[in-house]
Amino acid sequence: MINSTDIKNASILIVDDQESNVYLLEQMLQEDGYQRVSSTIDPFAVCALHAENQYDLILLDLQMPGMNGFQVMEALKINESEGYIPILVITAQPDHMLKALNAGAKDFISKPFDLMEAKVRIYNMLEVRLLYKQLEQYSRSMESWAMHDELTGLPNRRLLVDRLSLAIAHARRKKCTAAVMYMDLDGFKPINDRLGHLAGDMLLKIVADRLVAAVRQEDTVARFGGDEFIVVLWELRDASSVAALVSKVLMAVSQPYVIYGETVHVTASAGVGIYPTDSEDIETLIKKADSALYEAKSIGGNGYRMAKLGDKLD
Repeated sequence: MINSTDIKNASILIVDDQESNVYLLEQMLQEDGYQRVSSTIDPFAVCALHAENQYDLILLDLQMPGMNGFQVMEALKINESEGYIPILVITAQPDHMLKALNAGAKDFISKPFDLMEAKVRIYNMLEVRLLYKQLEQYSRSMESWAMHDELTGLPNRRLLVDRLSLAIAHARRKKCTAAVMYMDLDGFKPINDRLGHLAGDMLLKIVADRLVAAVRQEDTVARFGGDEFIVVLWELRDASSVAALVSKVLMAVSQPYVIYGETVHVTASAGVGIYPTDSEDIETLIKKADSALYEAKSIGGNGYRMAKLGDKLD
């Protein structure tokens, strides 16, 4: 919830070509406890100032020489990415009030100021603005949670498909290779059963960190479920470069772990499907990598296998 402290710490910009009006508003706001009040008498500076500071409220005079308040609002609309312009206009002309609201202002203050009315309108508008920002942040968080694994923070299956689609599209344009590495941990269940689920979760988090550190910045590491991970390898020269990256990843995972004071050893197995050699289809690539992983596990694990050409999948 938004409280009075949040509102009094909101950022405010006063825009008026008359220094006496600026001074009056600054005094009123500071006496009322607002901590972050800025001002300018140059309407041409407003867009740059807002782009840099993202004000929670702009108190905008409509009658200014060179560039009036309506022109400032139009300029702000062009540069405002969020689609919400937090403007409260100040005008002595009643016929400008409705026009200003239609132009994008959220509220207005009449000249000469009724200080009590001005304070209430400013406070109420800031409360709405901060609630709007809070809702936006919540929506972004919900979207991020929907696309990322809750435990490790890695992309989940949904985001993995998007990233793999991009990698394939990029490889198609560049006429190069991309790969899917399907990996799981060898012997994770006995460790999880012996040390407990909290220790197992910690191990998975460390594995996730090591995977991200082992691959290149452009590659994607996703958690596919349980102790299964998928790595999307972008823009590779040939099969030998795939093998080198996969070996590096498995080596990173196989290093000892210290979990709650106990040293734990775990290795990983992986299967690899290559675009376009094995398939140009996302689902088929993942299935072929999974089939190759099964083969790597069946011969003892702690290694990898490449998908076989002509594999028949169920």
